[in-house]
Amino acid sequence: MSRTKIIALTAIAPIIWGSTYIVTTEALPAESPLMASTIRALPAGLLLVLLSRAKLAQSWWFKMTALGFLNIGLFFYCLFFAATYLPGGMAALVGSLQPIFVMLLSWFLLRNHLSFTQLIASCLGMLGIGLLLSHNTIALDPLGVLIGAIGTLSMSIGVVLTKKWGRPHGMTMLGFTGWQLFVGGMFLLPVTLLIEGVPSELSMTNIAGYGYLSIMGAMVCYYLWFQGIEKLPPVIVSFLGFLSSVSACILGYWFLDQTLNSIQLFGALTIMFAIVLAAYQPKEQNTFFKLPILTRG
Repeated sequence: MSRTKIIALTAIAPIIWGSTYIVTTEALPAESPLMASTIRALPAGLLLVLLSRAKLAQSWWFKMTALGFLNIGLFFYCLFFAATYLPGGMAALVGSLQPIFVMLLSWFLLRNHLSFTQLIASCLGMLGIGLLLSHNTIALDPLGVLIGAIGTLSMSIGVVLTKKWGRPHGMTMLGFTGWQLFVGGMFLLPVTLLIEGVPSELSMTNIAGYGYLSIMGAMVCYYLWFQGIEKLPPVIVSFLGFLSSVSACILGYWFLDQTLNSIQLFGALTIMFAIVLAAYQPKEQNTFFKLPILTRG
């Protein structure tokens, strides 16, 4: 499979994740981020584990616990908390820090190079996100910003560790995805029952919203996402996450009658350029503007 095709398939995940904000606010019960996180992860994970018949070796118990907590459990809660208490685009702006986190963690844990190309691409990506939010006038919740930042850091660590550890020998990507969703869901379940409890009633809209997030947002997207992490440098995968904010703004324009002016469109184009710049940067010996590569120790 060509690099471009892998990038395109991986990009489907953040594009679909961009719909999380609109589904959370329009289809799910109000102020229930833990329940949304649990229902998104646990049923999907259990089903994938059963379908793949993937057994987890004892040597992988700690690693899978860490990955499930970072990539799913903690990240899902922070994601839905931010989506509940922040404007969708603002939650995406906090998430735009992920490429920088991943670059630093890749340098420290994977001994990867830090290139000026990727640094410039990160700045362009954040600029693009800022332009997308140029019309935002809604007051921000400081706690929402903090929780969103914690979620971004959690996902960044999870991405790098997923690349560092790979997946268990002989386990399919379907099983690897299922185990992470299942473990993350098991972290969330007791906390959800203790803090939020079980909803007293659910409408058909709520059920459809939960089903969409579990099937599309978890099963399909995380399969593509983990496959991308396995085949691509983690920094490139993290840049693809910028597409989530572009998707959120376009969906808001289509379904919620939100504005989308020329400045925002320029922001979207800036983000796309940043992704291409990061994904297809020159080889190390021909770095951007021929600036030197920074290496660790």
